[in-house]
This record gives sequence, C-alpha cells and structure tokens, in this order.
Amino acid sequence: MIHVVAVITAKPGMREAILKEFRANMPAVHAENGCIEYGPAIDAEGSPAKYGDDTFVVIEKWESPEALKAHAASPHMAAYGAKTREMLASRVIHVLSPA
Repeated sequence: MIHVVAVITAKPGMREAILKEFRANMPAVHAENGCIEYGPAIDAEGSPAKYGDDTFVVIEKWESPEALKAHAASPHMAAYGAKTREMLASRVIHVLSPA
C-alpha cells in the first residue's frame, strides 16, 4: 500500500474554489483501480498547529505504486490541474510507505 499526503496551498481566498473543483473530481478518482482513500481535510477547530485558511491536505491511500502512477496520469487529473493551476500558491506531495 502507498500513502500520499498532499499539502495544497491556494492563493489568498481561493481555497474554496479549489475545493469545489476537487470535490467535483472525487467520484472519478474513487472509481480508479487501486484507490482506497482519497479526500480533503482542513484544520480542525481548536487545533494547536494550523496549516492555515488557504491550505488543505489531501489524504490518499493506493493499493500500489502502479495505481498511484496511473492516477497521476489520468485525464481527469489533467483536467483538474488545468482548472486549478492559476489558483495554486504551492503544492507539496509526500508519497509514503507503511513503516
């Protein structure tokens, strides 16, 4: 299994617009072979450490590195990237293996 933690920071005030596009793309991702989990998360109220108002984290689990590679190359991810590219300030993707 492969875990992915993607930290997405929007340009100021653009997080909700990106999340709208993200949520619209989620059914296509969930239908991909090898997708176990894929969803966004934001800071919980009262959290002592915060990513901030412009950032969300994508929590992903994939059956294999090959499934993750196919996900990254999928047409719906290319379309999502094109729609959100100008709204992004930064994107950091961590690909992890279980310890």
